[in-house]
Amino acid sequence: MRQFLLFASIIFVGLLFISRLFYLQIYTSSGHDLYEDNAIRKVYEYPKRGFVYDRNGELLVSNQPSYDVMVIPREVEPLDTIEFCSLLKIDKENFLKTYKRARNYSPRLPSVFVSHLSKEDYAVLQEKMRKFKGFYIQKRSLRDYQTTIGANVLGYIAEVNQREIKNDGYYLSGDIIGKQGIEKSYENELRGIKGVKFIQKDRFNRDIGPYKNGEKDTIPIPGKDVTITIDAELQEYGEFLMKNKVGGIVAIEPQSGEILSLISAPSYNPNLLVGRKRSGNYTKLNKDSIHLPLIDKGLLRMHEPGSPFKTLIALTALQEGAIDEQTSIRCSGAYHYGGSRPMGCHCGGGTRVLNNGISKSCNSYFANAFRKTIDKYNNATEGMNVWSSHIKSFGLGEYLGYDLSIGKKGNIPDGSYYDKWYPDFRWGSTTIISNSIGQGEVLVTPIQLANVMATIANRGHYFTPHIIKKIENDTIPSKYTNKHETSIDKHHFEPIIEGLHDVYGPNGTAWFLNASGIEICGKTGTAENFTKIDGERKQLTDHSIFVAFAPKDNPQIALAILVENGYYGARFAGRIATLMIEKYINRKITRKDLENWILTYTLEHEYIKPFLGEPFEINAKSGMMTVEQYDRILAEREQ
Repeated sequence: MRQFLLFASIIFVGLLFISRLFYLQIYTSSGHDLYEDNAIRKVYEYPKRGFVYDRNGELLVSNQPSYDVMVIPREVEPLDTIEFCSLLKIDKENFLKTYKRARNYSPRLPSVFVSHLSKEDYAVLQEKMRKFKGFYIQKRSLRDYQTTIGANVLGYIAEVNQREIKNDGYYLSGDIIGKQGIEKSYENELRGIKGVKFIQKDRFNRDIGPYKNGEKDTIPIPGKDVTITIDAELQEYGEFLMKNKVGGIVAIEPQSGEILSLISAPSYNPNLLVGRKRSGNYTKLNKDSIHLPLIDKGLLRMHEPGSPFKTLIALTALQEGAIDEQTSIRCSGAYHYGGSRPMGCHCGGGTRVLNNGISKSCNSYFANAFRKTIDKYNNATEGMNVWSSHIKSFGLGEYLGYDLSIGKKGNIPDGSYYDKWYPDFRWGSTTIISNSIGQGEVLVTPIQLANVMATIANRGHYFTPHIIKKIENDTIPSKYTNKHETSIDKHHFEPIIEGLHDVYGPNGTAWFLNASGIEICGKTGTAENFTKIDGERKQLTDHSIFVAFAPKDNPQIALAILVENGYYGARFAGRIATLMIEKYINRKITRKDLENWILTYTLEHEYIKPFLGEPFEINAKSGMMTVEQYDRILAEREQ
């Protein structure tokens, strides 16, 4: 009996081993993960990243060769660190720090040890790499920006961080990824697909040749080329006009929603964020707390819209039947309500109807229109909810859904907003009357304002603003071709457009900004500007705002311009608007007087005021300063 049990046990164990071997070698052989096999080395081949072109086919972004020194920590053997560091142009402390980081990431997976070697350094190092076991050189491409403009639009690429590796299994330590602009928004299309070669190793960890004669190897698939909607010539001209100024310009083609220019000033050369100097250059840009060049002013600057918002006040009042084109008010130079201090007006006083209310930007007229809209309803909460719904139908108060990775919602208050704000007070239309002139609690971004003008130009509809025009062998998302209708009836837009056209007329607020041969519709605006200095809230010079579209019929361009600390709307932003419209429609500038004025005066003294205090304010007391004067003052201060 014992012999039988022993024999049976041997047979059972043998069958168990055979079954297990069969399962591992036959049944699960197709599931063999080459990427986890320690006996196989993986060598990645990086694809060519897709090129970027402007709307007219001008090449903006291409590639240049780059070389990374890679390390597999467990394969590193004792080496001459002094010679190695000398070849890589690093010190020993940096060597040890980088090696430790690579080992912590993974002892057996490759990590970037030194990135972006030049061709010259690569040539020298390649001949001696055999001496440094565990290290090898990997070729990849860097971006080569064929332009010095549009840094905020194009973005940049940089090494992935741990969060990005965790969120997307495509990336390994040392890989690159788009970090901003088009590079980030269309990363999946631009990056392509890595190829990989599997190298079999023997039990001494030596390479012995391709795994299965290379049948599992894959070749890299290049990224797709993309064409963006930006007009490079218009973008360059806008950045040129915004020199010595801080702010943003957004220009949109109304009939498509394509973004023609997206300018953030001051900008920087996108090539600064390429190669081994990228990190140092990024730090310098990031530390510029006066100009904030890494902040996209067209997408992220939230501010009161000022007088351009009056167009929406009028449209809402027309839709609600609170006013018509002939509704008139008498402006005494200020709007008086309740026991509050009067709301000042600079229209010159007199009788105002819709048309000259717009063209002269009469605060009293729009305060009345706003009150009549809200007071039409049983209570202010209900009236404000209706008003807010109309305003939001223009894309305000929400993310627009464009294809750039950053943005802000702004703020369009409704009834519940003020119910929470005034829980113990029965508020009414006069409580929130500042909204009627684009102040109060209303906040917008420049791209939202540009979209409002595109919507008015289209007589009541808009397309989601977007920056992608074409993707190689692919189609752009359908959401960019879908029309968004506002809640305002189409016929109400014509009198608003006439008023905007008369802004450029003899009695309008932009009468001196006309461009020969182009019928422009526009609106001046001024937004109050507050900041905190030593914990105290102080008012600085107002922001200059201007919105416009042209031509009046069959419009080709709509834009919004924000010049921070730029005084009133027509002073800086209005001049720039006329020049941008001329440049896009006529491809030449006839208003050289406007161009010379813009290039003569600087606003740098305004931006540095909070940092330098009273002495500088005295020098700039006149409120205007030429570039030459500013440079002279800076030179004197340096002495």
